[in-house]
Amino acid sequence: MKKQFAVIGLGRFGGSVCRALIENGMEVLAIDRDEAKVEQFRDIATHAVIADTTDEKVLKSLGIRNFDHVIVAIGDDIQASILTTLILVELGVPHVTAKALNAYHAKVLNKVGAEKVVHPERDMGVRIAHHLISKNILDYLELSDDYSIVECIAGEKLNGKTMVELNIRATYGCSIIAIKRGREIIVSPAADETIQTDDLLVVIGADADIVRFEMDLIDS
Repeated sequence: MKKQFAVIGLGRFGGSVCRALIENGMEVLAIDRDEAKVEQFRDIATHAVIADTTDEKVLKSLGIRNFDHVIVAIGDDIQASILTTLILVELGVPHVTAKALNAYHAKVLNKVGAEKVVHPERDMGVRIAHHLISKNILDYLELSDDYSIVECIAGEKLNGKTMVELNIRATYGCSIIAIKRGREIIVSPAADETIQTDDLLVVIGADADIVRFEMDLIDS
C-alpha cells in the first residue's frame, strides 16, 4: 500500500519535495494558501488544495490525521510554520517533518513536537563548503552536529593500498563503510580489499576525523 504524504508550502523546497515524492510513486496532497502555487501542482500531485493550515478546522476537513507523513515546508512565515506544526502534532499525525529557517525556529519546532527538523539552506551551504575545501568530495550528509557521512573519490595516494594497510579506523577514527567501483558496490569491505584510484569511498565518522582523512589520504 502506498504511503500518503502531505506537503504544506509549495515554494522551492516544498515543491521539490512534492515532485520527488510523486516521481517515486507516492500519493501526495499539495497544500498552499497561494492559489498560483497550488495551480502549478494541479496536474502533478494526487490532490492540490488552497488552504490556511493555521486553522485546525481546515486541517481536520482535509483529513490530515489520516496521512502517514506531513512535511511543513512553509517559507518565510515562521509563525504559520510553528502553529501548523503544533496543530499537526496535536491531531496525532504519525510523522511530521518541518523546515527551519534558523536555529531559533528549529528549537521551537522541536519543542512543539516535530519529529524531524530540516535546514535545507544551511545543509546546502555545508555541502558547498565541503566541495570547495576538497575537490575529491562528491557528497556530504550530516548525521548530527559532530558526525557525518561523505562520499569521496580515492586519489593516487590510496591506489593499490588494502584496507588493512591503511588501517583508517585506528589512524583517523573514521571508517570506510562502502566502496563504489563503477556499477559494483562493496559493502563493509574486507581487510584485504584493495582500493583503486577513482573508487568512490563512503566514509562515516566525526567531522574532525573525516577532515584529517581527506587532507592526508584523499587530496592528491
